[in-house]
Amino acid sequence: MLTGIFIIWLVTAAGLWLVTLLVPGVRSRSMTGLLWAALVLGLINASIRPLLWILTLPLTVFSFGLFALLINAFMIRMTASLVRDFEVDSFADALLAAVIMALLAIIGFIFLQWLMFDAVFWMQMGTGHHQYQIHI
Repeated sequence: MLTGIFIIWLVTAAGLWLVTLLVPGVRSRSMTGLLWAALVLGLINASIRPLLWILTLPLTVFSFGLFALLINAFMIRMTASLVRDFEVDSFADALLAAVIMALLAIIGFIFLQWLMFDAVFWMQMGTGHHQYQIHI
């Protein structure tokens, strides 16, 4: 279990590092600051985010899940306010960072399925509940 948490922490740090390369308004002054930001973001996501998801569930459903990006942007902005060496200039930069982190999570999910099962499984709900398998 501890190994899994450590791996998730490192993957989050790598994602934040990629965000600092792609978004000019998101900066980390040092690798230590980036690691601290990943740790704080993980703790915030584990503690505060579930409560925000429950409180904003109607908005998330109404916006077809897009409001979740605003919550994630808020979490990134909160992380920047708590970690001295991690900076986010504006909420728009945090929103772009949240979109990039979400895309990285999707890519990571696909890669993990491909790595573990040698295929990516997509479910299509319908009358027959067909399951499609894509070999990469």
